Amino acid sequence: MGGTATAQDLVESGWDALRVGEWLRAKECFEHALAAGVSAEAFEGLGWAAYCLDEDPLTFDARERAYRLYRRCGDDQSAARVAAWLAADWYEFRGEPAVGNGWLRRAHRLLDPMEPGPSHGWLAVHEASMLVEDDTAAARALAVQAVELGRRFDVPELEMVGLGLEGVALVSEGDLGAGMARLDEATAAALGGEAEILPCVAWACCYLIAACEQVRDYDRAGEWCGRVAEFCERHEIALPLSVCKAKYAGVLTWQGRWPEAEAELGLAAEGLEATRPPLTEDAWVRLAELRRRQGRLEEAEGLFGRCEHKPLALLGRAEIALERGESADAAELADRYLRRFSNRNRIERCAGLEVAVRSLIDLGQPNAAEAALAELQQLAARAATRPLRAAMLAAQGLVGAARGDLEAGRRSLEDALDLLSATGAPFELARVRLDLAGVLAALGREERARREVEAALAALDQLGALGQRARGEALLARLGHAPAPMPQGEPPEPLARLSRREREVLVLVAEGLTNRDIGRRLVVSEHTVHRHVTSILRKLGLPSRAAAASLAARHGLA
Repeated sequence: MGGTATAQDLVESGWDALRVGEWLRAKECFEHALAAGVSAEAFEGLGWAAYCLDEDPLTFDARERAYRLYRRCGDDQSAARVAAWLAADWYEFRGEPAVGNGWLRRAHRLLDPMEPGPSHGWLAVHEASMLVEDDTAAARALAVQAVELGRRFDVPELEMVGLGLEGVALVSEGDLGAGMARLDEATAAALGGEAEILPCVAWACCYLIAACEQVRDYDRAGEWCGRVAEFCERHEIALPLSVCKAKYAGVLTWQGRWPEAEAELGLAAEGLEATRPPLTEDAWVRLAELRRRQGRLEEAEGLFGRCEHKPLALLGRAEIALERGESADAAELADRYLRRFSNRNRIERCAGLEVAVRSLIDLGQPNAAEAALAELQQLAARAATRPLRAAMLAAQGLVGAARGDLEAGRRSLEDALDLLSATGAPFELARVRLDLAGVLAALGREERARREVEAALAALDQLGALGQRARGEALLARLGHAPAPMPQGEPPEPLARLSRREREVLVLVAEGLTNRDIGRRLVVSEHTVHRHVTSILRKLGLPSRAAAASLAARHGLA
């Protein structure tokens, strides 16, 4: 460093380095400044440099010392600002919300008697980010406050992060027009060079990606993910890059680009595990969903178990239960998910309602399924994205067929198919094809049903989606067509491993019966059937009951 530079010069140079993303130079400037004499501003800057370098012990130490020095010199506005950031650090780095809440309360104690200023805005931002999943109305009010203070005091970072949070809350409440408008503005400001605290740029952009994921606007999310990743890589901002990689993997999974999704999730998990372990669950839950789609159900269950409090984990477990024919469990898990979003305007309810419709139909409860469908229709009409509308139409088709109106069911499933064809979602498209094939078969249109199954199987083969592929093979066998050849290396008589009772259960599984139906047929409890099915899958090394049904068909049991 220059020999004639004063401590204040060094502090100013450190902040200049932070503005352009030169984290190591910023750290060096602040450390040299502190060697010449301690100051709260130098410690605050050092805390930011450490944050961007993922040096969490130094982040905590520097920010706590900045807080104490600001308090000592009577600058309670700045002390409260640092306290609010410390609250976020305790949530983010350590996953200790009680400690984080203590710092939030401290910031309130300092700021509440004062006239509003930028520090009030930062406190509002941090509180909003912690509330947005559970209480969108409260989060939105705080975000609006942050936006107003950012504009009044010319703090662009505060304005853009506040806009992003307000947008996420509005989208979650189903107001896509207003919500996406806020998110577009926040992202434009973020990438337009207005901000000086660069991590705030990436946060604002990540809010947009999160909102797109909620309403399945995957095309839009994919475009923004690329821009955010480019920004983070250019400025070496590791945390938002890792979080965005996890969300981007969700986009890739939807698009059927599964090897890329797995690679992104590996990088995201590695980055988050090393720096922010509490956030690693964002990667695990998406990897679990990918494993579920691949038919690797035991692995998926293990991963969902690592993040079981996440709403997405409840959904994934419900989908696994459906694949195994455990419809009552699926319905309970869907209901548990929906209770997490009790406000019926919440757009997140759509995914839970989809699972509820399928499980309730399997349980022979068409009235309850129709009630879930009615709610899904209202939400999809408000969101109006093609994937959500396709999901609603698919559910509508299943309910129509369950009610005995097969023609109405066929039309709805075809409409869902048309919408999904335009969104690049091969897994969802294949699943709807199989649903449609089942309705066509019931209508006696077996040749067209066969074509739909074969189209689905071709897509599932390309994806490597073993569970759904097995479902398609079983349906093809029921249509009287030769199933796909046995995979090379399969034992000549794997069914010899099963007991007589397990073979009886397998025959009924291959017929498409649920555990409850099998229990009634064999006069045993549903729990006993569940144990038999679990044993069958374990002995045969299969991922799902659909795979077991397919194997049974290939060996003449179906």
